[in-house]
Amino acid sequence: MRSIAFPGKFSSLDDIRDFYTEAAKEADLDKKSIYDVQLAVDEAASNIIDHAYEGEGKGEIECSYQVSPGKLEVVMRDQGKAFNPKTVKRPNLKANLNNRKQGGLGLHFMRSLMDSVEFTFSEKGGNVLRMVKTNKEPEKRSEQRTERQE
Repeated sequence: MRSIAFPGKFSSLDDIRDFYTEAAKEADLDKKSIYDVQLAVDEAASNIIDHAYEGEGKGEIECSYQVSPGKLEVVMRDQGKAFNPKTVKRPNLKANLNNRKQGGLGLHFMRSLMDSVEFTFSEKGGNVLRMVKTNKEPEKRSEQRTERQE
């Protein structure tokens, strides 16, 4: 498992996204899956900065991943305020945009984009987010790539 810590600042978002983009490519994910990973980790890191740390520069985001053919497991850790996803209400996506409060869609986006999203939290602070993205047909993609290389 490869791991690196980034400052909990919005200026780190590009580096975090790049770190996981390379991981997704290493896992041989298709272009749409790579894009899904990029959006999900961007949203997750933004939420850590905004909610766990309640602002920039108050901690680090430890980013790690594990790769297997056609599968990427993303892990993001923080030492911020504990987050319990069960306290987040599901957004009403049918509500008129003028009547909806701003924000509140991050967790929904992550769950929609990734195959699984799991949180572990401690009442003493600190959270671990695990997200998994898989190709639906990784063997087929690997065969196509091998054929093109020959």
